[in-house]
Amino acid sequence: MRKITAAVLAVFLVLCGTAPAMAATGRRVVVYYQTIHHNGSYVSPLRLADAGVTDVIVGAVHLNDGAKMTLNDDPPSADKFTQMWRDLATMQGKGVHVLAFVGGAAKGSFQRLENDFDTYYPLLRQLIRDHSLSGIDLDVEEKMSNDALNRLIDALRTDFGQDFLITLAPVATELTGGGGLSGLDYDRLYRDRGDRISWFNTQFYCGWGSLSDTSGYDRIIGHGVVPASKVVAGTVTNPANCSGYVEMPALKSTVGSLVRKYADFGGIDGWEYFNSLPGDTAAPWQWAEQIAPVVKG
Repeated sequence: MRKITAAVLAVFLVLCGTAPAMAATGRRVVVYYQTIHHNGSYVSPLRLADAGVTDVIVGAVHLNDGAKMTLNDDPPSADKFTQMWRDLATMQGKGVHVLAFVGGAAKGSFQRLENDFDTYYPLLRQLIRDHSLSGIDLDVEEKMSNDALNRLIDALRTDFGQDFLITLAPVATELTGGGGLSGLDYDRLYRDRGDRISWFNTQFYCGWGSLSDTSGYDRIIGHGVVPASKVVAGTVTNPANCSGYVEMPALKSTVGSLVRKYADFGGIDGWEYFNSLPGDTAAPWQWAEQIAPVVKG
């Protein structure tokens, strides 16, 4: 009787819109899209819509002194981005989620959110509204307190609701109780806000891990805090992008093993799009085309 009651209550909560935020269902194929122009030419993401990609993450969004926001080096409203926003909207119409990532290697955005939230959070909120974004990826690679990050997550969830995607991009060691780039306590974060976080785009590259085999992913799951359903395994798509590149045959082998080992495996993400191998700059969507069938089994 207790199980039936719990099930009925869960359905009631979902129908009433009061259930906690859940991770998106199914395995994800995520591609980061930062190089929007290469050698003077626009790099369109449109081909990814038919390559098995579930989510595209565009960036990097920076919050700068003087209450200013940039997408890489220019305002998000700059004419150079007009076609990009149109293409991303077209992809959303085909069912691909479009997120923006904040932060990354350029520091300052999260310190500004921590120290002057009322000035800088509205800029981020307006960007999401202006482009009807599906979500936001919080790429914290600078010092930030857990309390400040909790405040940001709570504000996003309140403003954009249960279906809005909130992801983070820790390095792999941060999900095993170790250190990383942020100073955040990810074990505490997951205990405090795990129900409000959609998933983690986990960096298994740049010296923080590898997808040459499953051992790094296994350590995160063995740590016993974040479930496989919320751990998306991140890799570089070209050795020029960072250390830790895994060639496609080996990557397919690792991902295939993870799919068999973890029924709720969260998926894979690639950094970054424009020069993804094997197609390189001429056909960067081929990386997604080749790995997506393995991820989705």
